[in-house]
Amino acid sequence: MRDNNVVRRLNSHSPSTEGHTVNKAKTALKATIATLALAANVGLAGCANDNAGDMPGMDHGSGSSQAPSSTGASSSLAGEFNNADVMFAQGMIPHHQQAVSMSDITLKKPGVNADVTALAKEIKAAQQPEIDAMTGWLKAWGQKVDGGMGGMDHGNGDDGMATDAELEQLDKANAADAARMYLEMMTKHHEGAIKMAQTEMKDGKNPEAVQLAKDIVTSQQKEIIAMEELLARL
Repeated sequence: MRDNNVVRRLNSHSPSTEGHTVNKAKTALKATIATLALAANVGLAGCANDNAGDMPGMDHGSGSSQAPSSTGASSSLAGEFNNADVMFAQGMIPHHQQAVSMSDITLKKPGVNADVTALAKEIKAAQQPEIDAMTGWLKAWGQKVDGGMGGMDHGNGDDGMATDAELEQLDKANAADAARMYLEMMTKHHEGAIKMAQTEMKDGKNPEAVQLAKDIVTSQQKEIIAMEELLARL
């Protein structure tokens, strides 16, 4: 009877003891899982911070936006141009060269009005760099620099260029006559350049060529006004 009572007592307590043990195990397991999850989150956050620390202050959006700028100059020169750009450069180079020659003829004469010589120096200084720029464009585009206009006797078209006879007269003129002739010839010359530039502004494609055309219109319109004022004072 004692043994049976012992068995009954053990049997009466064993379910609750087993359940209590299982519950404790489940609780411990949940705590362990929670701890592992927390550690994983902390680890991921640490990795993210470490990666961010490797590139402090970097603007990740700036990389792609800056890439085109590295090839902007070459695409502008060699990629984006049309026949109007080529004709503009090929025509404006000899046009500018004649303006430089007219200025040189006037500047070499002693006694020419000081305001006229100052203007001639400004025109020469402005147009030679533009000649160099347009020459570079044509070479980059694989086009001829002369364009077939060099050596022609101009002065009968809308380009405003002086004839060979007019250039000879300017060269032989005295200081007073040369000053007036220079202003008159250069005014006509500028008017022709403005027309050429306006055509480029309308039909051209190359951004740098179109911008030069705009600059020519702006600067030479101002110079025409200055030359008209000088003529009125001579």
